[in-house]
Amino acid sequence: MTFDYPIMIVVAIVAVVALVLAYRALDRRRATALASVGGRPVAATRWAALRRHLPPLLFLAGLAVLLIGIGRPQATVRVPRVAGTIVLAFDVSNSMMATDVTPNRLAVAQQSAADFVRAQPSTVDIGVVAFDAGAITARDPDNNHDEVVAAINRLKPAGSTSLGAAILASLSAIVGQDVSLAAPDATTPPPNLGYWGSATIVVFSDGEDTGGPDALAAAELAGEAGVHIETVGVGTVQGTTIDVDGYQVATALNEDLLTQVAEATAGTYHQAADAQAINQVYKDLEFRITSKPQRMELTGAAVLIAVALLTAGGLLMTLWYGRIV
Repeated sequence: MTFDYPIMIVVAIVAVVALVLAYRALDRRRATALASVGGRPVAATRWAALRRHLPPLLFLAGLAVLLIGIGRPQATVRVPRVAGTIVLAFDVSNSMMATDVTPNRLAVAQQSAADFVRAQPSTVDIGVVAFDAGAITARDPDNNHDEVVAAINRLKPAGSTSLGAAILASLSAIVGQDVSLAAPDATTPPPNLGYWGSATIVVFSDGEDTGGPDALAAAELAGEAGVHIETVGVGTVQGTTIDVDGYQVATALNEDLLTQVAEATAGTYHQAADAQAINQVYKDLEFRITSKPQRMELTGAAVLIAVALLTAGGLLMTLWYGRIV
């Protein structure tokens, strides 16, 4: 325990000692005065001693606690909190402009993700990755959720799709170093990323993978690092067509690939068209419980205790003697 004004401890000790000495002197004076008029002292029973000394002692204790409270005592306590890391990976390929969901796939993904971010505890770090043929980290994981939502709202569509690049970029954001797949050589061991059991990648995509690193191999690498991948399918299985550079291109939701990617890490596939499914993503996340040292001021508690002691002393004095003396 620490004090902003430690001098008040000295003041409290001096005040208590002075009042104890004064009380004893007053008690002796009363006994002397009683003897001078021929009075006889009251029988020294325990109950008589309690009635006589308890109220002043309560007043004294209340004053001491009040003086200590003025010194603004503080204690450091460890506060439990939910902690973890989430990386939201957004497909921003041209197919995400399809209107088989209203107003379009990317807008639905952005809205779903923004609602998702706002539902997370402030102690959870969230990052944003945007991917088309490649992937970029739009925001490294941190707990400024307002800035995360702003980064989500800035996303624009362009290019083709690489789920593998998205997963690798998300892993890089989680572990703090560049992550790539091992060369397809049996003698080359996979990269050792450590264990990140409280980290989750949430992929918002229509599941159309047009190239780049192998998505399932990247998912298996994430699973080996303890990272779960939750995939959110945006669009419809029936699909629609979009206009790309003057050509009509068919596009549809590929639920099979998104399901395989999620299951490779013991994650789950969800569909963004269902709001309850998006809420389930939050329930499926695995966080860890940590504790954080936090300074807590005890002035309020000290004042409450002091008031309680002073009040108790006053009530007992009034009850036993009919007045406060």
